[in-house]
Amino acid sequence: MSDAITIFDTTLRDGEQSPGCSMSTEEKLQVAQALVELGVDVIEAGFPISSPGDFDAVQRIARQFGEQATICGLARCRKEDIDRAWEALQDAQRVRIHVFLATSPIHREFKLKMAEQEIIRRTVEMVGYTAQRMRERSDIARPNIEFSPEDAARTEPDFLCQVVEEAIRAGATTINIPDTVGYATPSHFFNVISHLRKHVPNIGDCVISTHCHNDLGLAVANSLAGVEAGARQVECTINGLGERAGNAALEEIVMALRTRQDYYGVSTRIQTPRLCHASRLVSKVTGMTVQRNKAIVGQNAFAHEAGIHQHGMLQSRATYEIMRPEDVGFVGENLVLGKHSGRHAFRDRMTRLGYPLEEETFERVYQDCIALADKKKSIYDADIVAIIESRSHHAPETWTLSSFHVFGGTGTIPTATIELGMQNGEEATTLRDAATGDGPIDAVFRALERLTGISAALTQYEVKSVSGGQDAQGEVLVEIECQGRVYHGQGLSTDIIEASTRAYLQALNKARTGQGGRPVAPEKGV
Repeated sequence: MSDAITIFDTTLRDGEQSPGCSMSTEEKLQVAQALVELGVDVIEAGFPISSPGDFDAVQRIARQFGEQATICGLARCRKEDIDRAWEALQDAQRVRIHVFLATSPIHREFKLKMAEQEIIRRTVEMVGYTAQRMRERSDIARPNIEFSPEDAARTEPDFLCQVVEEAIRAGATTINIPDTVGYATPSHFFNVISHLRKHVPNIGDCVISTHCHNDLGLAVANSLAGVEAGARQVECTINGLGERAGNAALEEIVMALRTRQDYYGVSTRIQTPRLCHASRLVSKVTGMTVQRNKAIVGQNAFAHEAGIHQHGMLQSRATYEIMRPEDVGFVGENLVLGKHSGRHAFRDRMTRLGYPLEEETFERVYQDCIALADKKKSIYDADIVAIIESRSHHAPETWTLSSFHVFGGTGTIPTATIELGMQNGEEATTLRDAATGDGPIDAVFRALERLTGISAALTQYEVKSVSGGQDAQGEVLVEIECQGRVYHGQGLSTDIIEASTRAYLQALNKARTGQGGRPVAPEKGV
């Protein structure tokens, strides 16, 4: 049996189904680039038939990254789904179509209203049809087809074996076993995979995969149990995003296999120093903040508060750390520079952090950091990374912030006065207005809506410190709903009100152009 685990990332498909985590096509392309740099083997780019936007995203990702990773599209066991997936993927050099059909008794009775033999017939017919479509390309001798018996963990073992055997015979090269509702336990999931390996005669003709949801907090444990039982592909998402409580977290799966290689005896192609970068990117584009105590990529993952821990760490890091921060690209609070530091030292630090920038971008980031050094004593790694990442996610700007003034306090009416620059073709206009609110932030948001003429509902507002200290930068993430679409904005400043203003204005700019927004209702899949 192979000791290589295929990492199948479904952040762009299942991860996006997490409520509030929709991504625009441009954001999906950014995430796909990060996944390629991470070394992901298979990128499930979306569900092409679900919407024109999803089709466009899958097609563009396939065309741009199809030589660097296998690009996959999801399809139900329906010809129109398969045709649409193939249309989106056919330009990619490395391509996979993932078809699924529910098999559990509860799905057969209440969702599909299909008998067992009808499930088998449909599976064979649609896997075969997928192979037929993919063979239209002369260079594809053996089509790369994945089949998922949805809700496999609650399917009768003997019937599951029948479906899997027939799917492989029809042409499936990967059989994915989804714990669709997060019902399984590690021993249960181990037994499911083991039963298939023992009772499906042609199981050796395919790769067994896991796809575990986290409803009971067992997605990672179940996936690892699947690996122990012989699965050689794991489906997972960055930060564990996904339906309801999410999926197995890629970073946790990868680091568990790497750290306990002595136990599992397998490896992946993942470039682990890129894990934290991918995590931060996905967090920013989805607006889903990573909890501080999240394994591997959380802010506290390598923090040690207890005195006995700190004492042990001073003697040997191995006393309380089983991984090194640099192994996952963790960026802490290492002191980097002050206002008199030079460009050479600054560029060297950015390169070591994994951000070799082009000259123009480097100069902008450097000037931002010098301006920040006028506001706080020292600049830390986390400050630099926050500035670089805020610079790399520009939205089209109809309006830019020129100045703002807020007034508030006990016994007063909070008021905000804002001046915006507006670009209309070659003409630049200055807009000024004021508004009151329940507090200074509310007043700012109301004033921005008056100036832009856009009315939106604020659905999420989060503030977090980038580094430590009273003079730390604050990062504000907002999510708004406007005309049935969701938009995210990010702002960065040592002044939380300024950061909030910039975040809300960025979201309104996106709403003005319609770029960077996604429908409020998420699409559903496996």
